[in-house]
Amino acid sequence: MKSDKLAVVFPGMGYHSDKPLLYYAKKLARAHGYEVIEISYDFQIRAKDIMNDKEAKMEAFQHAVIETRKQLSKVNYEDYNDVVFIGKSIGTAVAAYFDKENGINARHIVFTPVPETFNHLRDNCGIVFHGTADPWCGTELVESKCKEFQLELFKVADANHSLETDDPIIDCRRLPEIVDKVNEMF
Repeated sequence: MKSDKLAVVFPGMGYHSDKPLLYYAKKLARAHGYEVIEISYDFQIRAKDIMNDKEAKMEAFQHAVIETRKQLSKVNYEDYNDVVFIGKSIGTAVAAYFDKENGINARHIVFTPVPETFNHLRDNCGIVFHGTADPWCGTELVESKCKEFQLELFKVADANHSLETDDPIIDCRRLPEIVDKVNEMF
């Protein structure tokens, strides 16, 4: 039987859906009866190689949008009562852009956004997870944009762009808290 709930996973450039944040988010979605679609991008460049290159970041974003359009071209969003977009890094920007472009009005789980994400997110559309040591997107920007757009913000102290620190024990202790917040979205 086809579900009336859809979750779409938009990975990062180097953070795929088999890594903890996306793995558990999609597992929770399935446990709550969501059909899950996983987007994949074929990047010819690594994320760290474009970090300080605005033009290369824009090219990567445009490439990801094109790939997303192809992979989701046959989805009829009117068949679903609930659509959740689960994004990580560049995938958060692609998810927000795709949602806005197509008028889907999806709810968003935003793992470690990039600044461009906030150019496309709607007001009150979900939750943002941010590490306070994330070199891709500063905490001040994330806090102000979450306030401006009325987005719930879950900050992870001293965590990087993967919501991790140098201490794997601390990371493992924090993961259940993150997973609990994600579960609340379903």
